[in-house]
Amino acid sequence: MHVLILGGTTEARRLAELLAADALPGLRVTNSLAGRVAAPRLPPGEVRVGGFGGAQGLAGWLRAHGADLVIDATHPFARTIGLNAASAAATAHVPLLALRRPGWVPVEGDRWHEARTLEEAAALLPGLGRRVFLTTGRTGLAAFADLRDLWFLVRSVDAPEGPRPARMETLLDRGPFTLDGEREVLRRHRVDVLVTKDSGGSATAPKLTAAREAGLPVVVVRRPPLPAGVRVVAGPEQALRWVREAHAGRPLPDGR
Repeated sequence: MHVLILGGTTEARRLAELLAADALPGLRVTNSLAGRVAAPRLPPGEVRVGGFGGAQGLAGWLRAHGADLVIDATHPFARTIGLNAASAAATAHVPLLALRRPGWVPVEGDRWHEARTLEEAAALLPGLGRRVFLTTGRTGLAAFADLRDLWFLVRSVDAPEGPRPARMETLLDRGPFTLDGEREVLRRHRVDVLVTKDSGGSATAPKLTAAREAGLPVVVVRRPPLPAGVRVVAGPEQALRWVREAHAGRPLPDGR
């Protein structure tokens, strides 16, 4: 059995580790990374880096490499690969599972402002603060480029690309982050508003706690929906059970 994991996330790497430890007889695992991070943390098993050439290219890869299962464990905001995975899996008649960590939920004391897109988030900022901690990644900064009266602290793993705000400082760092560290970032840079994508998980969640403690408004960009009909699980352990069911020849829960 050959499993393709579309990865690049903590959950994808953990699933690869679980599959390696499980040592199912005859199981082959290929981990696919988009190649957008210069020095990614490599999971166990075979690793390929780079795109497939859209949905048709991915469907061709699945056929050519005899893939039996596809697990889309990409970032919750990687909408294009999610759509391509659903289309390619249907075309190649390969069962597909989406592994998505649960989104964040506001708690008492949070001052959240929801946005559907980065552009909506940018439109909210002038009424919320002047010094922005922007944690939406190194791409998409063009949405904030016209906000010339605001100052931005942009945190990302690699240096930002493309159009960006004129008044901007870059903080290159990789999670997981600590609560004490996030408190210090807000204090040192005199941040008065936070912008984040609803990535979920614990690695970057301390910034939300730090913002709540400081009474800061938070603009939360909600994640895009998954393609209709795709089965979703919340954790690597559930994905492992799905692979075990298929390996044992049992019908998969989604009927495909």
